[in-house]
Amino acid sequence: MKKVHHAITSEISKAYVTTRIRLTLVAAVGVMIGIAVFIFLNSMMRGFERSSMATVFKTMPHLRIFKDDRVSRSLIEKDQGREVVLINPKVVPQDNRLVNPEQIMAALRQHPDVTVVTAEVSVPVFYQNARAQINGMATGIIPEEADQMYHISSFLVEGTWHGLETYPNGILLGSQLAEKMNVRTGDQVSLVSSRGVNKVFRVVGIFETNNAQVDQTKSYIHRSMAQQLWKESRSYITDIGVNVKDPMGAGRYQSVFSAISGYQAEDWETANEQIMAANKMRKSIAGVISMTILLVAGFGIYNILNMTVSQKMNEIAILKAMGFKGGDVIRIFVQQALTIGVIGVVLGILMALLLVKALQGVYIGGDIGYFPIQYEPEMFFRGVLFGLLVTFLAGFIPARKAAQVDPVSIFRK
Repeated sequence: MKKVHHAITSEISKAYVTTRIRLTLVAAVGVMIGIAVFIFLNSMMRGFERSSMATVFKTMPHLRIFKDDRVSRSLIEKDQGREVVLINPKVVPQDNRLVNPEQIMAALRQHPDVTVVTAEVSVPVFYQNARAQINGMATGIIPEEADQMYHISSFLVEGTWHGLETYPNGILLGSQLAEKMNVRTGDQVSLVSSRGVNKVFRVVGIFETNNAQVDQTKSYIHRSMAQQLWKESRSYITDIGVNVKDPMGAGRYQSVFSAISGYQAEDWETANEQIMAANKMRKSIAGVISMTILLVAGFGIYNILNMTVSQKMNEIAILKAMGFKGGDVIRIFVQQALTIGVIGVVLGILMALLLVKALQGVYIGGDIGYFPIQYEPEMFFRGVLFGLLVTFLAGFIPARKAAQVDPVSIFRK
């Protein structure tokens, strides 16, 4: 008997869907738009987040260990029983070298979550070529270690990063910096450090990070040459970069690495608070918009089914008088809602696939380049799940109303 009821309820639900095909299609289109927008917006936000992270990691390690500037303390003096407090805090000039960097790096490499450790020397410089003089920063690296950390070879547009090993005076220039100076691979540029050291370098490669600020000012040279620009020995190190297995959890290691090194450890999220805040804001906006559209589609289904319940009161009363229970009535309208939901979800997935495919070939320009959007299986799964959940609730609420119909009171009317 139960199987018979199930078969009949399925047939009734199917009849309701097919006899009111226009309303069914309108509701399905609402779900389709909601699902497509949900998948598209969230995939786009995930793409922008991945793009910004990739840009950051091209020039920044997951954690940076360095010696921070110290602020002078207030002076407290006693004068005939009175305390005189002189407050004039200033940044105290000091040497930014790290003491015993090799020991620090050896200790960091012992940590199970550390993947790459490398020491760097940052040098404020003036780039000179003929009359051109540009302020910027040269970073002294060990090429092999730096490529493991930043994957420099992946964003070189000209030359090779091996040139830093082949030529002691080799230099890798940012693309916009090279354009400003009108130099290419094989040309020479002069660097003048803040300590007055002037050295001539040969351009062995040009890189492009898609970060305008970096590409306009940054260069890479061999670490030994950076130490010479500082007039320091080979033990002189200003920064230690550390990469960990989970970059999104880099903040957890700040206190640990500070304790190991004895210096300040800063994770990439702290150093890029503005970028992270922008990403969170974009994700929040995309989530609110997509969920709002899905809820609007759900209300559309709810209104259609609520109208159907009101118009089918006599038929519902007859079914209940024939022995159908409230659960059978609920099943009729929930099946109708889920049928509309499934149609809308399938159409929404197809629409989202087309949107993603179309935007992948759109060139935005600037620091981003092509539209940073990809097919995100997780977002498609979430879209399907949320879409079916909303349509189920939109069908269940009026279905409960239908299940509570008293056939006797309906027949009296």
